[in-house]
Amino acid sequence: MKTGVSPVDVAVGLLVPIAAYLLFVVAKFLQKYWRDFNVGRQFPSLPYHWLYGNTHLTDGHFGEKYLSSSVDLMKKHPHAQTFWLSGFMPLPILTHPVTIKQLLKASTQKSMDYDQLRPWLGNGLIMSTGDVWKVHRRLLTPAFHFDILKQYVCVYNRAAEHMMEKLSQYTGREDSFEMFHQASLCTMEVILQCAFSGGEMSEQTKNEYVEAVKRIGILQVERNFNPLYMVFDTIFYLSPGGREFLRLCDFVHDTGGSIIKRRRQELEHNPEILAEKKRLDFIDTLLMARDEDGRGLTDLEIREEVDTFLFAGHDTTASTLSWALYSLAQHPHHQDKVREEVDQLLAGREEDTIQWEDLHKLPYLTMCLKEAMRLHSPVPFISRTVTEDTVIDGVHIPEGSYIGIHLYALHHNPDVWGDQHMEFDPSRFHPDRMKDMDSHAFMPFSAGQRNCIGQNFALNEEKVILARLLHKFTFDLDPARPVEKDMIVVMKTRDGMWMKVKSTGQTDD
Repeated sequence: MKTGVSPVDVAVGLLVPIAAYLLFVVAKFLQKYWRDFNVGRQFPSLPYHWLYGNTHLTDGHFGEKYLSSSVDLMKKHPHAQTFWLSGFMPLPILTHPVTIKQLLKASTQKSMDYDQLRPWLGNGLIMSTGDVWKVHRRLLTPAFHFDILKQYVCVYNRAAEHMMEKLSQYTGREDSFEMFHQASLCTMEVILQCAFSGGEMSEQTKNEYVEAVKRIGILQVERNFNPLYMVFDTIFYLSPGGREFLRLCDFVHDTGGSIIKRRRQELEHNPEILAEKKRLDFIDTLLMARDEDGRGLTDLEIREEVDTFLFAGHDTTASTLSWALYSLAQHPHHQDKVREEVDQLLAGREEDTIQWEDLHKLPYLTMCLKEAMRLHSPVPFISRTVTEDTVIDGVHIPEGSYIGIHLYALHHNPDVWGDQHMEFDPSRFHPDRMKDMDSHAFMPFSAGQRNCIGQNFALNEEKVILARLLHKFTFDLDPARPVEKDMIVVMKTRDGMWMKVKSTGQTDD
């Protein structure tokens, strides 16, 4: 008599737990889907299709058509709306200071959107939550102290001078240049100098890094148009775009990781090297950082913070610089007024450098910079997941729900900015008018405890570079190459931002 287990029994024994697990996963997904659907349908929306939602309003990307429809819907329903992605996936969004404050007063954490960036940014300050975020935020705060920021002004000036050298080749010519690329190289140079003293990355690697970050953002947007990619990470990572995404992440990680490894080895061989340095780099601060128990950051933790710093510190700043110059090129009288302010500040000096003490002496430039950030929103969208039941605009929002904050729509809300919200009007940010501004009406750096830790670093950098550029050049748009917005991770353009430049004082023939 034969004994033992038959192959059929083995197969059944394996299939039953697998099937049970799959049923559990599907049930959890459907439960979350039904919860999100119920939240989404309680906010007003444009008519949507059962299969593709509102994505027909995007032309396959979040460009001008999407931004225009978002603003139109927001005008009818100023506080909150829902945008429907493919497959009945709701995207509830807030567009008014009242509802945004309701969300930020509740217990929240970063949403699942940010999880898509985790293979790139790891558990850095943008991605981390809870105690990890609190510890890292506390350890990183000294890197953005007043005394540290003051040292970086010389770095901003040097990077501006390098950018001016590159733009000088276009003066007196009909050729136009792509501003986003030039601005990205400039802000990347700033970040590399402030993070690593800059000398450890070749010009070719800088260009490759800038392009890698740009491509990562594009791949993330494309991912959001495929419901399967949004729900199942594995399917995305097996796709051509997903494999490219992971390859680019490896390149970015290797670039930062190799520099960190060399710097730690230098520090171990010569512990006095930091005391000899005139200016501490971002990486120096991270290597020295210790918590209350004396524990420092690991190489992985430092790399994740450096990757976050390199991304957040160069891409958003490049977008701000580009859109500020775009608005000033559109409005020559404002450009001339800023230039006059800078010229008066620098009059009589042997060198044209902007000093730390000068930063508060550029009020009109600052007003124009902030108005450009309002009008174009370099960071156009952020999102949160609520970690407790709350109520927003009278709608019950259960724990675990996704809520977006549409900063571009907020910055164009007529309830806040009036009917002329599409006009470039720097006087909106005159100190007399800002006194009455709602604290959550203008949020280029987010708000609340998770606001941007580097906002003063970024504003100082932008002021210096803009002042130096406008002192040297007059900027015009290339009329043959119109600009079309493209909302990726930051606000960019579909086909570039092409400009022409001439030296100040140069007259047209």
